Amino acid sequence: MTNFLLPHLTFSETPYWEKTNKVDNRLTATHPILTEARQISANQLLLTYDQPTDLASATKITNYWIRSNMEDRTDISSVGMGDALTMANTIRSDKGTIMPIDQAKTKFMMNFRVNAVTGVVYIVLPCFVSLEGQSGYTGANWGPFSRNMFIGI
Repeated sequence: MTNFLLPHLTFSETPYWEKTNKVDNRLTATHPILTEARQISANQLLLTYDQPTDLASATKITNYWIRSNMEDRTDISSVGMGDALTMANTIRSDKGTIMPIDQAKTKFMMNFRVNAVTGVVYIVLPCFVSLEGQSGYTGANWGPFSRNMFIGI
């Protein structure tokens, strides 16, 4: 007998409605998402998260990467458009700082020692930022609806 006409039995002898549900923890884990990254001056960015963050992880500058379409890294960027994100190419403390600017722990000011270049495309990529009262999140903090790209002014 073939399962050609029974698609729910194609890969298994057990119908899909009798299988136990498996929970994917990546879908149920909650973490703050960067909703907006906005350049407010030549060397400052305003970052806004959708939920209150753990200040220790949100203010750790090495939890952030900035992509740019420039070849050299003399501006605020730390990684090129095609490069992988690694601990070696995070934003380092000698390049910038980040601090909270509201009591809700959702808005942060990122200050750089150099200016962003006018006309260059930048993408802010935060990782490892946990929710308030939690720690140890190990994933990305941006999503498909994050407005984390801007053009340098």
